[in-house]
Amino acid sequence: MLVFRQFVDDDLGCASYLVGDAASGTALLVDPAFAIEQYLDAAGELGVRIDRVLETHTHADHVSGHGRLALELGVPVAIHSLAEPEYPFEPLADDDVVAVGSVRVRVLHTPGHRPEHCAFLVDDELLLTGDSLFVGDAARPDLAVDARTGAEALFHSLERMAALGDDVQVYPGHVAGSLCGGNMSGEPYSSIRRERAANPSLAFDDVQEFVLVAAAVKTPRPPTTERVVALNRGPWLARPGEPSELAAPGEATILDVRPFADYAAAHVPGSISVPVSGSSFATKAGFVLLPEEPVVLLAASREEALDAAHGLWKVGLLALEGYLLQGELSESLPTLGADELLGLDGEEVQVVDVREANERDEGYLPGSRNIPYRLLRKMGGDALERSKPVVTVCESGPRAAIAASLLQRDGFDVRAVSPGGIADVADDTISFRRCGS
Repeated sequence: MLVFRQFVDDDLGCASYLVGDAASGTALLVDPAFAIEQYLDAAGELGVRIDRVLETHTHADHVSGHGRLALELGVPVAIHSLAEPEYPFEPLADDDVVAVGSVRVRVLHTPGHRPEHCAFLVDDELLLTGDSLFVGDAARPDLAVDARTGAEALFHSLERMAALGDDVQVYPGHVAGSLCGGNMSGEPYSSIRRERAANPSLAFDDVQEFVLVAAAVKTPRPPTTERVVALNRGPWLARPGEPSELAAPGEATILDVRPFADYAAAHVPGSISVPVSGSSFATKAGFVLLPEEPVVLLAASREEALDAAHGLWKVGLLALEGYLLQGELSESLPTLGADELLGLDGEEVQVVDVREANERDEGYLPGSRNIPYRLLRKMGGDALERSKPVVTVCESGPRAAIAASLLQRDGFDVRAVSPGGIADVADDTISFRRCGS
C-alpha cells in the first residue's frame, strides 16, 4: 500500500515528499529540506523507515537536508550524475526504476531548469515534477545554463510530461512564493489534464516561440544562488549548533527580527529590519545580508531568535554569532500611512518605489524612483540625494520597511510607508500611471 505525504515550506515555497510502502515499512524522501525533523516525525507516525533520498536536482534556493540524513542516519542519496556532486551518491538515469517495497518510482530525466534535473513517476499515478512543471507555470531556465539553452531543453521535458495520462497527479517542487518560477499557483497539486488545459507553458507548439517567452525571465535570482548550489553539491553539511545569547554584538551586523512596528518604535542604530514573522523571511534576509558577514540576531525572545536562525540556515546563511534579547534601542524610524503619500511634495522628498521592475510596469506613482529593496545595500547612497529626505514605498509595506532600515543605516533621513503602499493608492484618487501611458 502506497504511503505518500507532501511537505510545503510556506516561507520559501518549497515542497518535498515522503513516498513509502506500508507493507514493507520502507520509504524514501524526495528533495528534503534542511529541517529533517518533520520527516522523521512523519515516518514514525506512518510506521515507515526512511532508507533513501532522491534529489530532483541540485537546488539553488534552499539548502537540502540530504547531508543531515546521510550524516545522522546513514541514508544514501541518489541524483543524476550530471549534477557532479562532491559527496558519495547513487547515480540516477532516465527510465531507472527505484523500488520502495512494492511501490515503483520511475526516473524521468527532465533537463531545463538544470541539466541533471529529473522528475519521479510514482506507480504511474503521481508525478513529482521538482523544478520543471509547476501548477500554472514552468521552471525558470536561467540558473544553471544560458537561458535559451535551458528553455529549449525545458520545452522538450514539458512535452514529455504533458504526454502522460490525463489522471496523473502533478506534485511540484515549488508553490507560489518561490523565486524559481514567476506565475506559479499556490495550489499544492494538480493533474496532467488540468495543466494541459490551463498552464500557459504547455500551450506552445513551437519550441522557438517557447524559448522566446521562457528565456525572458523577469523574476530576480534567488539571493544566495551560488552559495546554496555550492553547499548542496559539496560535502555533507551538518546541522549547526543552536546560537547562544550574547551580551553585546561586537562588530557583527545586527539583524533585527522583531515585528517592524517594534523596530520602528526603537532599535539599535545601524541594525537591519527583517521580521521573522513576515512572509518570505529567509529570502528577504538573503537579499540584504552579505554571504559571509558575521550576523547577530536581535529578537524579542529566545524562541523568536531560534526561528530566525533556522530560517537563515535554510538559505545557507550560517555565520551566526548569536542573538541579543536587549540592546541600546536608541533610534526610531518614522512611518507614513499610504494616504499621506498624496500630500508629499516631489520637490521636497525623494519617493523610492522598492518593488521589482516588473511590478512597477503595472503602474507607479508619478515622480517616484524605482530601486528594488534588494539592490539598496549594493548600490549604497550614490543612487539618491543625501540632502533630501527619502520615503520608501512598496505594494503593501514590508519591503518598504526593510528598505528604510537599510537607508537609515546608510545615514539617510528616511520614512517608510508601512503598513500600506501602492495597492492602497492605485485608484482614482491619484494619477497612477501605467508604463506606456
